[in-house]
Amino acid sequence: MTETPRHAAPIALPLLAVILAALAMIGPFTIDTYLPSFPHIGGDLRVTPAQLQQTLSLYLFTVALMTLFHGTLSDSFGRRPVILASLLLYVIAAAGCALSTSLPQLLFWRAVQGLAAGAGIIVGRAIIRDSFAGHEAQRLMSLVTMIFGIAPAIAPVIGGWLQLAFGWRAIFWFLAGYGALLLLVCLRRLPETHPVPARQPFSAAPLLRSYLQLGGDPKLVLLCLLVAMNFSGFFLYVVSAPAVIYDLLGLGESDFAWLFVPGIGGVMFGAYLSGRLAGRQTALRTVSAGYLVMAIAALANIVYCALFPPALPWTVLPVMIYTAGMALAMPSVTLLALDLYPKLRGMASSLQGFAHSFFAGVAAGVVSPLLSGSALMLACGMAGWLVLGWLCWRGYLRLLKRP
Repeated sequence: MTETPRHAAPIALPLLAVILAALAMIGPFTIDTYLPSFPHIGGDLRVTPAQLQQTLSLYLFTVALMTLFHGTLSDSFGRRPVILASLLLYVIAAAGCALSTSLPQLLFWRAVQGLAAGAGIIVGRAIIRDSFAGHEAQRLMSLVTMIFGIAPAIAPVIGGWLQLAFGWRAIFWFLAGYGALLLLVCLRRLPETHPVPARQPFSAAPLLRSYLQLGGDPKLVLLCLLVAMNFSGFFLYVVSAPAVIYDLLGLGESDFAWLFVPGIGGVMFGAYLSGRLAGRQTALRTVSAGYLVMAIAALANIVYCALFPPALPWTVLPVMIYTAGMALAMPSVTLLALDLYPKLRGMASSLQGFAHSFFAGVAAGVVSPLLSGSALMLACGMAGWLVLGWLCWRGYLRLLKRP
């Protein structure tokens, strides 16, 4: 990785980290906040849990679709306009969800939310790499991950409180308010880090050539896939949270923190460790260490679930250890991917985000319904995603050794 900053952002580093983390939080807030309300939404709209699960799957697939374009649009028109337009659309979609009176309406507005929600994290990665290089970029990426990690921990707690106090529609009004507040902050303080001379022309033929070039690079593809697989091992538990909390552990709608707080605590610790190792260990060693931690967690999870019934804290401890390893590896993998194409960082980030969201959608819509009835099956599902990610990592290392 180059050690020369590309384009220093005219904003204090802590404030930039907070804004980028807040933008990245939109995704977990949109997913996790309404999970405690699943039974209530289903009863109100008279739909089955399987039908309601599609509001999550459809959201994730539209996120995956649009992430192919967020970064590309920011390469052509600048980072700031893409984020501002996406936030405005997100606010409208969240209000639409709050006002929905049927499942088709809710599905439509969840799909629109998905079109807008991914811009923050996709364009945010490009902003980091525009502004800093080398170890500084890894430290900022780790700092953003640490702050961002708060969202999945507090989102279901906030959702449970809002459900108990005001009902499920208040959750979507909360999301609309969050998006509106971010829109105002970004209007005032978010800098433009992608100067006009560095922008790419927005034309179908050059864009198609660039997508084919990046999509045909096995190194980039493997890096994108391994991040997606690693995350899906954790996300399987996120989307299965109603089954884990209500059915396996026998807890209530205000108890989702038992699953999310340890998991996100692991994310924050792993991200902190990644920042501390920046400049001391190579990216390859850091990622390998992350896989070792995840492997220990997945194996312990299977052994416990095979021998004992679900119980606190043992059911959630392996998830915490797994997320620590995942977050330890993720900043280094992300920077390795972005540095393959310095002039197309937005597009590279888009491809990474597409893989991330697509396989998260598979975990939510296909894998979770099949496995969420059994703690052992969930543990095996986590291990399966991890093995797929590790195979991608081994493939990437082999490509590095080629002349």
